Amino acid sequence: MEEENINKDETYEEVEGLDHDEDDSLGEYPIDTVLIRNENRTVHDVLRRIEKGSFVMDPDFQRDFIWEDDKQSKLIESVLMRIPLPVFYLSENEEGHMVVVDGLQRLSTFQRFVNKGFKLKLPKQLELHGKTFADLSAKMQNRVEDCNLTLYVIDAKVPQQALLDIFDRVNSGVPLTRQQMRNCLFSGRATRFMKEESNTNLFLQTTGQSLNRKNMRDREFINRFCAFQTLGLSKYKGDMDVFLADCLSNMNKMSSEDLKNLSSEFRTGLENNKVVFGRHAFRKHNEPNPGRKSVINASLWDVMSTGLSTFPESVVESKAGIIRHNFFGLMEDSDFLDSITLGTNQVNRVQQRFELTHSMLDDVLR
Repeated sequence: MEEENINKDETYEEVEGLDHDEDDSLGEYPIDTVLIRNENRTVHDVLRRIEKGSFVMDPDFQRDFIWEDDKQSKLIESVLMRIPLPVFYLSENEEGHMVVVDGLQRLSTFQRFVNKGFKLKLPKQLELHGKTFADLSAKMQNRVEDCNLTLYVIDAKVPQQALLDIFDRVNSGVPLTRQQMRNCLFSGRATRFMKEESNTNLFLQTTGQSLNRKNMRDREFINRFCAFQTLGLSKYKGDMDVFLADCLSNMNKMSSEDLKNLSSEFRTGLENNKVVFGRHAFRKHNEPNPGRKSVINASLWDVMSTGLSTFPESVVESKAGIIRHNFFGLMEDSDFLDSITLGTNQVNRVQQRFELTHSMLDDVLR
């Protein structure tokens, strides 16, 4: 896989053209469909299930959101002192696996301490400071492994929107974006696809490395492309969260060949946009070489990444000047400008920007 070295200290840009579907309600679905059951398991039992793959521990979160050593040590200290722990939330997926919704840092801490030789940093507890799990007495080892964990398991039949809302409410660790939630809840072929595509030189160059990687804004953009490309505009009903989640669920069932074709279309769309617009791809501008680069616009991304994904690169390159000229015409159209700036998740806005863009591209390329 082609990868780029990322400057981790880079300051990411804000993004334009994004609406947010989040609100404080639990959506338009019957209360009785929110099914959550209670289970009690020991640390030993949970770690055994993690090793077997029954519990899904997203490696992206383990890398980016792991607690500092002193906080992990205090958790183990609390267990050894028999202090009750907060409950854990898990979501059962269609395959019967348990996706950790809330408690990932705590379970990662148990895994690191019991299985990976993590040394406790507890300078005020000299009998524990610097010790690994193996260094503890049998009594203390049993106290860790026998620690009872209260698990609340969200049923696989819970509607996707409800799942995201519950996830949003119960997470007590590092606040997560909706894309981070989706990345955890729909872990599989789809999330691996997004991770791979987000690391290519082509994606990084075309987006100017301006999309925040830590909060998965980069993968959210790829998710948006895949949703409109695979599900189609007609399936969009006004809730972007549901649309993107449906896309990931669908992609997890796609064949390797279909995903390979999707990757090819995605990269064609990126390459064509780079050829036509250069460093101003997916950004508002109405002249070939504006002095200042505007921020990346998610709504422009939707229409231009998909719009140029099916045309041969040689054809697009030969007509790049005409495409730019007609694009600048769109940027002078108040209806189009509104559709990529205001209320961008509204169905009529989405339909309008797609129709205007595709009409423009068809005039030039067909």
